[in-house]
Order: sequence, then structure tokens, then C-alpha cells
Amino acid sequence: MNSNNARPSGEPFPIVGIGASAGGLVALEQFLSHVPPGSGMAFVIVQHLDPHREGMLVELLQRHTLMPIVEAQDLMVVEPDHVYVIPPGRDLGVRQGVLYLLEPSETRGLRLPIDFFFKSLAEDRQQNSIGVILSGMDSDGAAGLRAIRQAAGACFVQTPASAQFDSMPRSAIDAGVADVVAPADELPGKILAYIAHFRFVVQNEADAGPTKVDSFDQVIAQLHVQTGHDFSLYKKSTISRRIERRMGLHQLSRIADYLRYLRETPKEAELLFNELLIGVSSFFRDAGVWEQLKTELIPALLASHPKGAALRAWVPGCASGEEAYSLAMCFKEVLEAANPPERVMLQIFASDLDKEAIATARAGVYPRSIAADVSEQRLSRFFVEEGAGYRVGNEIREMVIFAEQNLIVDPPFTKLDLLSCRNLLIYLEAELQAKLIQLFHYSLNAGGFLLLGSAESVGSASALFAPLTGRSRFYRRLDAPARVLPVGFPAAFVHAHGQAGDGATALAGAALLSAPNLQLLADRLVLQRYAPAAVLVTHQGDLLYVSGRTGKYLEPATGKASLNVLAMAREGLGQILSETFHRALRDQRVGTAKKVKIISEGAPLYVDVIVQPLQEPLALHGLVLIVFVEVVAPRRRRARGAADEVALDAARLETLMQELAQSREDAKSIREEMQTSQEELKSTNEELQSTNEELQSANEELTTSKEEMQSMNEELQIVNLELQAKVNELSRASNDMKNLLNSTEIATLFLDESLKVRRFTAQTTRIIKLIPGDIGRPITDLVSALNYPEMAQDAHEVLRTLVFCEKDVSTTDARWFKVRTMPYHTQENRIDGLVITFLDVTRLKQLEAELAASQTRLVALENARPQGGADGVS
Repeated sequence: MNSNNARPSGEPFPIVGIGASAGGLVALEQFLSHVPPGSGMAFVIVQHLDPHREGMLVELLQRHTLMPIVEAQDLMVVEPDHVYVIPPGRDLGVRQGVLYLLEPSETRGLRLPIDFFFKSLAEDRQQNSIGVILSGMDSDGAAGLRAIRQAAGACFVQTPASAQFDSMPRSAIDAGVADVVAPADELPGKILAYIAHFRFVVQNEADAGPTKVDSFDQVIAQLHVQTGHDFSLYKKSTISRRIERRMGLHQLSRIADYLRYLRETPKEAELLFNELLIGVSSFFRDAGVWEQLKTELIPALLASHPKGAALRAWVPGCASGEEAYSLAMCFKEVLEAANPPERVMLQIFASDLDKEAIATARAGVYPRSIAADVSEQRLSRFFVEEGAGYRVGNEIREMVIFAEQNLIVDPPFTKLDLLSCRNLLIYLEAELQAKLIQLFHYSLNAGGFLLLGSAESVGSASALFAPLTGRSRFYRRLDAPARVLPVGFPAAFVHAHGQAGDGATALAGAALLSAPNLQLLADRLVLQRYAPAAVLVTHQGDLLYVSGRTGKYLEPATGKASLNVLAMAREGLGQILSETFHRALRDQRVGTAKKVKIISEGAPLYVDVIVQPLQEPLALHGLVLIVFVEVVAPRRRRARGAADEVALDAARLETLMQELAQSREDAKSIREEMQTSQEELKSTNEELQSTNEELQSANEELTTSKEEMQSMNEELQIVNLELQAKVNELSRASNDMKNLLNSTEIATLFLDESLKVRRFTAQTTRIIKLIPGDIGRPITDLVSALNYPEMAQDAHEVLRTLVFCEKDVSTTDARWFKVRTMPYHTQENRIDGLVITFLDVTRLKQLEAELAASQTRLVALENARPQGGADGVS
């Protein structure tokens, strides 16, 4: 075995899946003849074979390679340096290095055995899976290559120009899943080079230790700089496999070399970005999920939904749109099956980071291979056959709105009844998974449903979601203590509205002062000069508005800047202000502290503190007004006896002890209330964020609608051009028919089933008084030169019996016409009126009359000749 291709003991060897169809024999011979012995790889050939004919591929290919070639059998163990060929009429899969033969899911019609095996290979071999597409017809293999690429495997495609039939290679290239495109005889060398470098890269990175992590972080940072997207919270193992795969394709041995290549080649950043996106999707993936959705979830949503309101669903990470369209079709089927049929609108939002995938989803055009996932009934009901594939019908496309969206940064869609996010979380770190689960809880309505992939769960968020019965990963949203976004997420709009509460209050204050009039100016003057100092604060004590001079009572605290009034209270005021503040909030009534002694600028000062929770006006609801009223110092009392002083001190001590006990109780309840108050503040903040998010979502929807309208306008223009072409064709056909009828010089009259004039030729006007304005008039209303009073009766008889009628009819001016009345047949062989032709036979009648006259004269002459001549002779 070549040492360059040697693999460590116990490491899974690569399996190369080769897909071919029409013209594939020549390509397979070229491929296998260039595979060197001892490559260390196994090869599995999947072809489109006639199930009723015995396969001869093994004998034909064995002449071109020294590797053993055998027909695959059930439970056969795959070995390196061997070639396996699929038997006719079976599907082939691989699991843990063992081949499995299966009965085809579709015994007749479109079968996709190459896609089936490639998907199985990707799941089993992951980064050690290699897919090869050679000559063939149709598009089988493209979806399988996408699965291999998603599993960090490699995809090789024959150059279309070198293939006898280029449909399969071209479909793979157009789908963007071909890593290397080359002639069939060059592909083995490129595969061996990729395997050799890939193993070298993996070994080097394993030896690098901590340096590898730093290098990968640099690649992620560089990718962030070049694309604007941050993948730092994606699973490192996923990113590592993708980067190692790219290094193998470029034959770069060190991560530092790849980082330099990434910086110097902008196109590589785009390719790596596309590989990191989750692009695997199909129609009606996991049939059990859709069955449970149709039988349980959608009926439950319809039963609990208000009449006339639209259901809302969101499919984040929708890729090319198959999942979103599948959901729309299921919903439509449930509505149509209802008795009587339901009339409820479903609005589906589908989003993805990949703009190319979103463009594909909006177009709604998919290859014929979707027939393997979509039933014939659904294909005929919801799709329109178009070119080499199928287009989703407008009825379904109108239910789905696609938008380019970064789930981690951009605002989510909200007020949802259903959210489907399958096989996205498994690629993310646990921290980001937890935040997304909280985000999904925030987006869903109470009682809404969440659908995750088979390998995903809500983790520790059992307080947010409850699993439904069944094998599918359906969850119902629970009502949490507070419906808030995860802290610091999404960053784009949480940061922008982090001070939403302050801004809203400032706006409310501005509204109160926005109407300058005499009363307002007078009130303002009184407040400034005579009213006591006061502050308006939140229920947590944060300053919102200051009235008057409060410097005697409040001062900025040392250390980190804070505008909390409880932290700003001067010496002697802090404890009493805190107790009064929380007592007023707890009891929801005015709290007062009398003659509080404080130290302001080194001098004692006495003040009454009034704390009032505000319920109205509505703009100030939930805020607290604190008023400081300066009072005169209490007068000193006369000196008392020593006994009186002791008794007084004991009474004061008892009072202080009671106040201390009360303060401790108050502090305990305050701590509990603070927690509740904090949750309420978060809820308020969440509502403001939700409002902003709705506006941004509406903006996205409007943008998407604009694009949809532009697309529809283009389609209408195309339809208009087609209709114009049809009109031109009809006009030419009409002119041709007119010239044909006129050239025959036969008067022709077309009538509808009611014997009304539909069309006539110019010659007809010489017999019947017709003008263009007579179109639509009954034939019985027209003046005719024909001596044919029973013409209408004969016309009715022809319509009844469908047997043509032919008569010779004279005119008032001594002309004769052969009148033939026949049924009018459409292209659908339907009777749609009559055709009456008038053939001028006047000359024929004249000749007949002359002939009859001649015959009469001859007979008369014959009779007039004397008979006696004969007797005289005798």
C-alpha cells in the first residue's frame, strides 16, 4: 500500500459512492482503470438498472481493475480495496460498514437509488464519505451529494463535456454541491490527493494541541471580518471538520496556510461560509412528524383559535423552503378535509441566513427528484410541472413569506402559534441553544407548539416547554412567571432598547410639558419658586425627573455612577428613605417620614419625606413621586432630672428596638418585593422590545412583499407576452380563414345554437341583407332574397338530428342556390351552432332548362313526322 495513503489503525476507511446512469459504463471503466492498487478505499457503484434483467456490470468492469468486484449482498461487510455493485431492483444502504439491501420505496415510477445510498453513506461515514457523480440522465445524486457535503465529506463530479449524458453531472454542479469537477479518468487521482492531505491535516492538527484552538478562532474571526457573520458559538467540532475539509480540497497541510489563503482569497470565505450553513432539507421529512401534525396539532390550533384570526407559524433555518411549503400543504389538507371546510388563513414566516437558499425558496422550483418525498396526489394538487422539475403552486406560495435573517442577531417573529426549528440546534453550542430555546418561548403565544429535530430537546428549559406524547419532538409552550427575552440576546435590538423604560418615561414627561399655555407657565413658575423639591423615580428607585433643588438631600454616590435615589441619599436620610419607599410600594399608599435629621454640607437639616406611588395619569402609572419638605428644627426642651432622663432614655431605647425589629421585617419583605418588582420591570422592558420587534418584522414583511410583487409583476409581463403572441396567432388564423372563405366564392353563414348570426362572408350579403351590425341577430329577423320560408325550421331540425340538409332554392331575381345546412363542430367535438353554405347553381339550372326545352322540341319533332312515308314505299 502506498505510504501516503496509509491510515492509522482503527480509523474508519473512506467509502467512495459512485452514481452513474445512462452512458455510465464508459465513465466507470475510465474511473476504475485509474484507481491504483492499495488505495485503502472501498468503492460502491449505484446505477439505474432494469429490475427485470440480470446485471452484467460485474463482469464488464472486472476487466479494468485488479480490485475484486462483487454484487452487493444483504449484510455484506465493506472492505477496503473492494468494489461493490448494486443488484437490479433493490435499494442499497450502509450502516456501520455493513451493506443493507432494501425493497425500493417506489416500485414503479421515479426512483432515486443514488440519493438513497449517498444519504446513508453520509450518515454512516461522515467526513470519510466521498460521493462521485458520473454520466447519467435526470438529477439523481444531487440531493445525496448535499448530504455528504453537510457531513464534511467530499463531492467529485465528472465534467459535463466529457460525459455521454450530462444531466446528472450538470444537476450536481447547478446545485452547488460539486467540490471538484474533472473528467472521469482524472477523478481517482484527485480523490487520492484529497484523502492524503486530509489525513495529514487531521494528524497535524491533533498534534498541534492548544495551538489548533487558537488557529481555528483566527479562522472564525477572519470569516467574521469578511462575511459579517459570527460563528464563534457554533460547535467547534462542526467548524473543524468543515475547515479540515477545505484544507484537504486545497491540499494545504497547516491551518496557518489556510488562514493566509482565506485572507488572500475572498471567494474562499464565501465558500466556507456556505459550507457552515445548514442547508439539508426535504419535503415531508420524517413522515411521523407530519402525521402527528395533521391529526393532532393543527386540529388543536384550529379548535382553540379565535374565528377570523390568522394562525402564525415560523420556520427558522428553512434552507431552500421545503419544510415551510410542507407545513403549508399539511395545513391546506386539514382545512379541506374538515366538514364543513374551514376558512382560516395561515401565515408562515420562513427565514434563513443563506440568501441563495432564500432565493430558491421564493422561486419555489424544485427538481423532479422531489417525487421521492412527495406523493403523486400532492404533486398533482400543489405543484405545476415546469421544465425539468416542479414549481409550487401559487396557492401554497402565497401562504409563505421568506426573509433573509440571522437568527442569533436579528429580531424574531412573534405571536406565533407554531414554530418548527429542526436540526439546527445540534450545530450550536449549549449556551446558544439555551438562549434560542428562551427566544422561541418568547416568540410563541401561550399554548403554542414548538417542533425540534429528532436529536434535539429543550434541555433544562422544562419550565418553559412541556413535551407532547409520541416519538416526535413536539413541545407545548408553558406560561412562565415572566415572558422575557434571554439576557443580552438578540444583541441587535436588546442593546438598542436597553433603556427603553427611561425613554418611555421621558417621552411621557415630554408629553405632559408639550402644550405651552398660560396655565402651564404659571404652574411651572410656582413649581420652580415655591414648591418643595421632588423627584420622580421608577419602582426600583431610578431617577427619571428632578423638580426643584434636591442637592440638600441627594448627592452622587462614590464609585460606579448610579442614578438610584436610595444610593444618592445624604447621611441620615438613606435608611429612613429606603424604609418609607418600600413600605409605600408594598401598601400602595402614601408613606411619610417626619422631621428626619440629615447632614448636608456639615450642618444638620430636618426634612419631611413624602413617598407617593402614582396610579394616574396613565402615563405615570407605576412610577413613584418623592417629595422633600424642609421643616424647622425642633425646639430643645428644658433640662429634666436625672431619673426622668433615665426613664426617657429607656423608653427611647424600647422604641428604637421595636423600630429595629420592624425594619428587619420590612427588609425581608422588601427583598421579596424587589425580586417581584424586578420581574415586572423585565416584563415592561420585554413589551417595549416586542413592539420594536413587531415594527422590524413588519418592515421585513413589507420588503419581502415588495420582492414578491416584483416577481409577480415579472410573471404577469411574461403572461402578457404569451397572451399577446396568442392574440397575434388568432388574428393571423382569422385572416387566413377569411381569405380562404372569400377565395372559394361560396356564400357562408355561421349561426349559433339560437340561430343568431355569428359570422358571414361577403358573398352572403348578395343573398341576405346583412351588415356587420347584424352580428347576434336571429336569422328570422333578416330580409332574404331566397324563396325559402322553411329555412329556420330546417335549421332547427339539423340541430336536433345532427343530419345535414341540402336543398335547391330560387330567389326573387331568378337566381338559384344550393343551400346546405350542417352542424358546427368544435375541436372538442361539441355541436356549437350551424354552418349554412349557398352555392350559386343558376347557370346549372339554366342549362337544365335549356336541356329540358331541347328534349321537348325533339320529342315534338319526332311526334310530328308523318307515318305514311313508310307505307308508300311498300
